[in-house]
Amino acid sequence: MENIIEDTTVPRNIRKAIDEAREKILSKENSMDVNVTSAIYIMDDISNDINMPSHTRTEIWTIISELESVREQTKG
Repeated sequence: MENIIEDTTVPRNIRKAIDEAREKILSKENSMDVNVTSAIYIMDDISNDINMPSHTRTEIWTIISELESVREQTKG
């Protein structure tokens, strides 16, 4: 996530959304599975942005996949 946030070739709105997703994951407000689910929704929304570089889209899909695995582990 840090790589995307620091990548200046990625549009600002996408970097901001990734930062927001990261903050959700690190938040202590809700349970971990709720925070991870919120982050997944944020990232899924931006993954279809037409202005996103293709390498960033692939990276986001990889992160979403990893977060889904984490979510399943925390539910159990």
